[in-house]
Amino acid sequence: MEGLLDAFIAFIRAERGLSGKTVDAYAADLTVYFEDLRARGVEDATRVRQEDVTAHLSSLSKGGLGKRSQARHLAALRSFHRFLVAERLADKDPTEDVDTPRSAKRLPSFLTLEEVEQLLAAPDERTPAGLRDKAMLEVLYATGLRVSELCGLGVNDVQLSAGYLVAKGKGSKERVVPLGRVAVEKTQEYLGNSRPAMLGRRESRALFVTPRGSGFTRQGFWKLLKRYALKAGILKPLSPHKLRHSFATHLVERGADLRAVQQMLGHADLATTQIYTHVNSARLRSVYDEFHPRSDVFVPKPKKRKTAS
Repeated sequence: MEGLLDAFIAFIRAERGLSGKTVDAYAADLTVYFEDLRARGVEDATRVRQEDVTAHLSSLSKGGLGKRSQARHLAALRSFHRFLVAERLADKDPTEDVDTPRSAKRLPSFLTLEEVEQLLAAPDERTPAGLRDKAMLEVLYATGLRVSELCGLGVNDVQLSAGYLVAKGKGSKERVVPLGRVAVEKTQEYLGNSRPAMLGRRESRALFVTPRGSGFTRQGFWKLLKRYALKAGILKPLSPHKLRHSFATHLVERGADLRAVQQMLGHADLATTQIYTHVNSARLRSVYDEFHPRSDVFVPKPKKRKTAS
């Protein structure tokens, strides 16, 4: 098997031009694979069966290897066996019908409506910076923008009289996103007062600017958000992306059309947006368990005793 491994490593290094780290990772994965095959009595890599591959993956899983690492490991096996078939050293690829292990998708974490209200109320609107920050937070929650999209907004990207903005997403794709009334009002106040005060005689195409006249960076907004979360008494970890999740979750909870939410978020695939239906289902389940007397976890609240008159 070592001779086949050497030929494969030479191929992926010279023909496919893979990086040194990837080549080393493939070599390590295949070495573990060969050791397991020998332990199962398989001495010829060209005669491996599908059952041998699935048994190997099963042993990795029982050994505690995560789904993502298993998928990477299987990728090395696939490349190796496809190489053997291409070189006519084997008749069939035993990994062809083996499913890639997939990690369970985590449900996105989001803020409650009460927490969002506390966060949006945190900036001090009496100061130029506070009014700017209020406008930024309102726009972020009103649109579900990515933080890079928020920081990249130009003055000409926002059409306040029409109530929408143009976001430049991944791959420089543009999309139109509606703006709520409060976000429009706060942005108008910021443009009329805070922004001129911050810029002075300087000019900038950026919508939201710092006192130095430059646009916001992702890191700068992240620090700003954490400061307001602390002020609002929100103890859970908070990131700009969590506000994006909150925007989508609150829309879906109130019956928003999933394709409309997809367009506003700028997701290329509806399947990416469908995660928010699972969030909604989980929330419905928790409400059901708390309040329905026939659920498994319902605990009736004690009745108040009537006091004698």
